[in-house]
Amino acid sequence: MVGDQVYDIGDTLIKAGLARRGYTMLEVIDALANNPAALQIARDASQRGGSVALGSVKLLAPITNPGSLWAAAANYRAHQAEMITRVGSADRVTRSKDELMAEFFLKTTSSIIGPNDTIVLPKISKLVDFECELCAVIGKRARKVSEAQALDYVFGYTICWDISQRDPWGKGMQNTRNIRKGFDTFTALGPWIVTRDEIDEPQNLSIKVLQNGKEAMTAHTSDMICGLRDHIRFLTSCLTLRPGDLITTGTPAGVSKLDDGDRLHGTIEKIGSMELNVAAEK
Repeated sequence: MVGDQVYDIGDTLIKAGLARRGYTMLEVIDALANNPAALQIARDASQRGGSVALGSVKLLAPITNPGSLWAAAANYRAHQAEMITRVGSADRVTRSKDELMAEFFLKTTSSIIGPNDTIVLPKISKLVDFECELCAVIGKRARKVSEAQALDYVFGYTICWDISQRDPWGKGMQNTRNIRKGFDTFTALGPWIVTRDEIDEPQNLSIKVLQNGKEAMTAHTSDMICGLRDHIRFLTSCLTLRPGDLITTGTPAGVSKLDDGDRLHGTIEKIGSMELNVAAEK
């Protein structure tokens, strides 16, 4: 994306022997993050014309097959407080950053949708809400990375909507995060991936969400309890992150119940905006 023009860099990378036909975004991210020639070819492609207008295309989720999608829990204190008010309990409030980061969970990749797609509210639930979060896309294989080096392993950033089913299922039993956040359509990504060089500090971005045209969430990534550098250090102390893996950093306060017919509009500074529809399961 340059301005309001969309460039196809895939064919250019194929011709240069840097991507195969039938490539996925995992391969493109790996090439662009780890091969300087590939990134330069992609940049050059945007200077040669052959673009189409953004308004003439349908944007899909920028990545649909991440190897893993790690999600931070209860990473803003104001969100912890609002969950106590809304549903009578909150995710465990811990004493240290590492204890909080141990609450990371995995979201299902089958739940991924893109801009202007529709969140489907399951019949089994009467309380589903949205969370709008800064999401990092890993570019390089990472293991035992320090906080000082953490951002060197980031390819770019996108918006992640972490949709959550909140009410219990039967006899007061609360299902796990993996289930209540893993329904089909419960992860929205977009509108695109902004490469790391365009965002010098991920902890200095504003977040704003409109629900049916009314302000529902206004926040700033500086208010995270654990920043992205903390997340990368912690996760890589336990496991290997690979190109295309995603880390979504937790929601600020302002989550709201979703109803059939709702329209969401979310913006993260320096990344962009995306909209989503909401519909009840038929």
